[in-house]
Amino acid sequence: MSCIGGVFFCAHDPDALRSWYAEHLGVELQAFGSSLFEGGQTVWSIFADDTDYFGSSGQQSMINYRVSDLDAMLAELREAGASVEAQIEESEFGRFGWATDPEGNRSSSGSRPRTSPYARGCWSTRRIHSSTRG
Repeated sequence: MSCIGGVFFCAHDPDALRSWYAEHLGVELQAFGSSLFEGGQTVWSIFADDTDYFGSSGQQSMINYRVSDLDAMLAELREAGASVEAQIEESEFGRFGWATDPEGNRSSSGSRPRTSPYARGCWSTRRIHSSTRG
């Protein structure tokens, strides 16, 4: 992992909370309701509290980790006994997969998009080593 790709959390009233962060912490929101940090490389976003994007555990937040080789990282997590979803999402922002740690916390990991204006920044050139090994 080379850096944080995104920080996501839930709110009962996402629009009101986005406005609060904009007013009190100066978080500049983009048209899609999120903010981009580190030159557009880290996403900060609030979701409605009934989202299933974080999994079904009632989890209120999720972190996206950037990795250089998503397939290798997910394979390593599977080997370590983590629950890894079979689905891989591909978009102009990159390739994304999801895993759940031993305590039930779902996270996403993303690798560099093949061609995109978002394909710059702190993408790792190293293979990730799972923190789930104990």
